[in-house]
Amino acid sequence: MQDWRLAEEQSKQLTLQKEDAAQRVAGRQALYRGRDLTSGSISRNLWFLAWPQMAESVLNIADQVLDLVWAGRLGAHAIAGLGVAQSYVALVMTGRMGFDTASRAMISRAVGARDIPFANHIALQGFTLSSFFSIVIAAIGVLLTEWLLRLLGLSDAVVSQGAAYMRVQLVGQVTIAFRMMSSAALQASGDAVTPLKATTLTRIVHVVLSPFLIFGWWLFPELGLAGAAWATVLAQLAGATWNFHALFTGKSLLRLSLRGYRLDFRLLWRIIRIGTPASVTTAERTVAQVILIGLVAPFGDFALAAYSITRRLEMFTTMGIMGLGQASGILAGQNLGAGKPERAKATAWWALAYVMIINVVLCGVLLAFPSFVVSIFNTEPELLAVGVTWVRLQALSSIAMGPGAVLMTTFNTAGDTVVPMLVTLVSIWGVELPFAFALPHVWGLGQYGIAWAVAIAMVVRLVIYGVYFRRGSWLRKKVI
Repeated sequence: MQDWRLAEEQSKQLTLQKEDAAQRVAGRQALYRGRDLTSGSISRNLWFLAWPQMAESVLNIADQVLDLVWAGRLGAHAIAGLGVAQSYVALVMTGRMGFDTASRAMISRAVGARDIPFANHIALQGFTLSSFFSIVIAAIGVLLTEWLLRLLGLSDAVVSQGAAYMRVQLVGQVTIAFRMMSSAALQASGDAVTPLKATTLTRIVHVVLSPFLIFGWWLFPELGLAGAAWATVLAQLAGATWNFHALFTGKSLLRLSLRGYRLDFRLLWRIIRIGTPASVTTAERTVAQVILIGLVAPFGDFALAAYSITRRLEMFTTMGIMGLGQASGILAGQNLGAGKPERAKATAWWALAYVMIINVVLCGVLLAFPSFVVSIFNTEPELLAVGVTWVRLQALSSIAMGPGAVLMTTFNTAGDTVVPMLVTLVSIWGVELPFAFALPHVWGLGQYGIAWAVAIAMVVRLVIYGVYFRRGSWLRKKVI
């Protein structure tokens, strides 16, 4: 009986080995039928992968900007409450987004090494980790929503506006996690168009549903800001479904299957080890933004609303630039997996050239039309009076912010996540927050001293990243 069982087990193992070998061959064939990103023109390969990610990155925060526009119709208190709630929601997201970064780095290396079955395995383990984390954090966050809002000393009017929105958004983190993780896997394999289509679908659903749920149009209930959050949850679910269809039906280089699925604790630990510093990097920035809210709040609700608008503008510009950085990191990862470090470094140089062009355009628009930008969200004279100066200072800080964001995202996506964490730690806790405390009161700059503190930190961050980039240590990091 034991011999029979042993023979059966050996037969199963042999079958699995044959299937694995067949998948490897199919993966190589699929890769070479498509675009090989480890050869040919570096600039063209970068733009081929970057433009869909840049568009998707902008669309990723378009719902937050649109929600602010709708909130503006409800008044300045609604803008302030929404801005604070979005900062907390972003903080929750950062804890999981590091796992997306780690998965991108590992999948891109596997694809560069032509090991598609291993790339599939990494993607499934990443989904497992991301899903568990999102569920736990959402449950904790829902219980602490009002306490977290009141912790910053906000007025009752601001808390009442932000609480319902924040609770629904925290529950919806699960659907956001599914869409963003699936997008990360597809992008790392070289498919940036499918995630763009999924994100476009997400935004269309959100744009259509939001006003109906916020204002109670037609047969829908009037839910206020909570309606915007529910629109986000449903829209994210639609986008995740689109991505999963591509991943599980073989319409991309990756083809996922739950057949033979198992928990790979060694690989899960590797994702955690690489992803945790990336999560900390983003979390540090988000925590700092929450602290800055507390520093802005004493200057009044209009100052807080102006700060909320500039943070959304920063996200709007940075996310587009970070899409370029993600593409640079993915290409660098694939080239490193293929044993071509010089192509990886050249890719980052091209990304920096592209971002400088983008920065000139964005900075020019914000400096030329600050009143128009603020009036998109709200036209109250008190808000326009302070918001224009905030937007102009935001434009100046974007000059250093763009290249710094590209280098940080390139390092992270290529698998070097520790240095960006340390640089962010120094620039935020050693520069930004101390200056944000000192400039408004000690140097008499008032609320605008906080905006200057952010700009100074951006410059310091860029200088450190530039020195590290030239050293080339990030090219020698081991990921898989």
